[in-house]
Amino acid sequence: MKCVSLDLDGTLLNSEHIISNEDRETVNLLKDTGYQVIINTGRQYKDIIKIHGVKELNCPIICLNGSMIYSATGEIIYETTIDPTLYSELIRLLKELEVGILVYTNKGGFPATLPLLHNKSLEEINKMFAEQDYYSILKIEDIKIYKLIAWVDHSQLEKIQMVKEHLRKFASIACSSSFPNNVEITSSEAQKGKAIRRFESLTGVSFSEIYSFGDGGNDISQFEISTASFAMDNAPEEIKEKASHVTKSNNESGVSFAIKHILELI
Repeated sequence: MKCVSLDLDGTLLNSEHIISNEDRETVNLLKDTGYQVIINTGRQYKDIIKIHGVKELNCPIICLNGSMIYSATGEIIYETTIDPTLYSELIRLLKELEVGILVYTNKGGFPATLPLLHNKSLEEINKMFAEQDYYSILKIEDIKIYKLIAWVDHSQLEKIQMVKEHLRKFASIACSSSFPNNVEITSSEAQKGKAIRRFESLTGVSFSEIYSFGDGGNDISQFEISTASFAMDNAPEEIKEKASHVTKSNNESGVSFAIKHILELI
């Protein structure tokens, strides 16, 4: 069986956060042809299925950079978490570095998830971070921590490299960036590439070929295990260099262009 793994933001979603009609038709044609299509994203599941057209694609979903895997029918088939002690260490460090912190859990996002920051002013965002008691999250009954995001305003991008350097001492985490102004922190078991391989073992399928699409640093691990990998034209240059091909932008249905005209899968 052959697999197509699709990132969402900046890839399958255009700048209006919509799946184009052409890309939607392409995904359905791939499925009809016998390909396994997987949505592979840093978003959390409840934010994903709110997007118009995603639920109707009936695809398995790898979310939170591989922290959770959902079947096409919405059942959790895998999850990995950040240990509470490690979480407390990470919160202490990130607060010392004076960056914003988003926490993704089984009880929702604290103080929010990344999509909810869109269209908010920097003042509003900083107020959310300042008012959040991050240690009290651990007191919530049956809480599970899936992912942290260190976030900065685009005027403070120099802090991102500093955060990454400080996080290198933690062997049990994986770090990547979905956007230039963030660092996404998960269990070391949670990476997009690892999650594709884990999906194979959990479902008993074996992918003879894997084609992956993305535009961010968290897509590199899926590029590394792919037969062919595609960076979107809107991706940063360093991401394009990691892919085997570059396709058109997310605003030009670049996923469909690559599948139809470069790979000629359909």
